[in-house]
Amino acid sequence: MKKEATALKHDPQTLPSALQEIPGLLQGKKPAVFLDYDGCLTHIVKDPDKAILSEEMKKTLQQLAEVCPVAVVSGRDRANVAKLVQLDNLYFAGSHGFDISGPGNMHTEPGGAKAALPALEAADKTLKQKLSHIDGAMVERKRYAIAVHYRNVADNHVEEVKKVTADVLQQHPELKEGLGKKIIELKPNLDWHKGKAVLWLMEELDLNKPDIIPLYIGDDITDEDAFAELQGKGIGILVGEHDDQTAAGHRLESVEEVQEFLQKLTQHLTTPAHAGMENNL
Repeated sequence: MKKEATALKHDPQTLPSALQEIPGLLQGKKPAVFLDYDGCLTHIVKDPDKAILSEEMKKTLQQLAEVCPVAVVSGRDRANVAKLVQLDNLYFAGSHGFDISGPGNMHTEPGGAKAALPALEAADKTLKQKLSHIDGAMVERKRYAIAVHYRNVADNHVEEVKKVTADVLQQHPELKEGLGKKIIELKPNLDWHKGKAVLWLMEELDLNKPDIIPLYIGDDITDEDAFAELQGKGIGILVGEHDDQTAAGHRLESVEEVQEFLQKLTQHLTTPAHAGMENNL
């Protein structure tokens, strides 16, 4: 059995800025751009429903999608993130890539997660019962995941939230733990994640070509799967930092820098040298 290569990890503070030289990053190729939503396209806020895309960022995404493939890859439900973005020329991979849609009435659910739906239903019910007495704890049910948020929980109750969640996970071997910023997720216990979703989209959209390079922008621990998958094949850009080392090769400091980078990328792709390149969507 072939052993997968271990991704090289870096200290986020040592990464070069992705803003400095876009032509060097692209190596003369056209990018296929994949982005997380929260923390990349919008700031992280206490209430996930209030993470609203700015009109400026929306316009930037729309313009970029006119010159290269663009997909939002999120832990959010696909329908939720698609509603927040409201652009019909983008692809959306929700629930960490278990639910994907896009132009041309594309809609598919790769990864085999449907078998985990009964376990997710039962775990969601138990978690809501057992965490209802803890102020600030929020159990967010998604189609193929459950997010237990403890960002607004008092410090002396955080360990209780973690223990209850761990106990529920132990009761459902069909599910596995996923970690994020102040979030514990229960996800189908399958070999599928954001990185696999990116590779699936590259294959499905016929983007595995010598003149196309995948570029992934993310800020969270869950984005590390995509950074790892793209090492040696594409570009990984970490936004800010998280509590671990990263498999990304470049960095952007903030949502504002993400927008600036996307704008510069669009300008680069619309220069005379690139204007004639076909959009592969």
